[in-house]
Amino acid sequence: MSELSRGAFFHVSAAAGAAASLAAAPLEAAAATGVQLRMRWYGGGVYELATADDKTIVLVDAWIWNNTGFTAFGIPKPAELSSASAYAAHLKSRNPEAVIVALTHDHGDHMGDYFELLGALTAAGIDVKTVGQSDLMRVALPPKFKAANLDNTKLVLNNGAGINMGGSARYKGVRLELVPAVHSTAAGFPAAGFIIDLGGTRIYASGDTDLYGDLALVGRRYQPAIAILSTGNGAFTMGPEDAATAVQILGVPHAIPVHFAHNPLVIGPHCGDLFRAAVARVAPHATVTVLTPGQPTTLTLPAVTALERATPSA
Repeated sequence: MSELSRGAFFHVSAAAGAAASLAAAPLEAAAATGVQLRMRWYGGGVYELATADDKTIVLVDAWIWNNTGFTAFGIPKPAELSSASAYAAHLKSRNPEAVIVALTHDHGDHMGDYFELLGALTAAGIDVKTVGQSDLMRVALPPKFKAANLDNTKLVLNNGAGINMGGSARYKGVRLELVPAVHSTAAGFPAAGFIIDLGGTRIYASGDTDLYGDLALVGRRYQPAIAILSTGNGAFTMGPEDAATAVQILGVPHAIPVHFAHNPLVIGPHCGDLFRAAVARVAPHATVTVLTPGQPTTLTLPAVTALERATPSA
């Protein structure tokens, strides 16, 4: 991690002082017209982002048919999410030009179906790629790719190298950049979030993270149109109050809570309402969308006019 990233852990109140100006500042990279993006939450911290025409699909993490995020809602899991073969057939029927699996870290509730997913999509003839933190991709996971009869040099973007903090990868119009997440990993390599340029807009996908001060820099540097944030509290991540503070210091105009109600150690289905209320108190400029697992939702987001990241002012 760079010296700048180490500076991420300064006291949150220091960043909060600058948050008001960040929240009030317009998104310089946003155009007046909106972009439609489809999102489907699979439960926990796992979800799908797709362009309106389904040509490009980004999966943030890969825990789908084993995902326990539907139970607490009393919702039966849709048939197309119930197995690797069913899910591969579902994606195949949508005729995407590319599917990209963005892996934030290696905990089971994020990569529990990862290798089976990649194998099923490859076997179905889908153009699938994946990306994650470079040491995870180059050191920890190659033996597991080999055990699954998968070629990591062909599946992992940047010829198998993945990306590191501040690095990027591109594939068929999608640009992904890695940013820090304050969390643990099984293999010991850094956890991460993603900045995703998709369909003409920009998403901050937090992965599992605590609140940290340099989220203000993430907001200023990339100016995302929306933040998708872990909010479940308990043993693993920040809760709805801290996630609302993240919205404030990021300065984003739109936010969505995830990573709740998927195990007994996190807040249940009411977490979304807690997050909405907290955002209304500390970041009233922001719109909150609370999703239901399995239900596709169309979001209208600001269009990003420059796909390169913004240069922070001195």
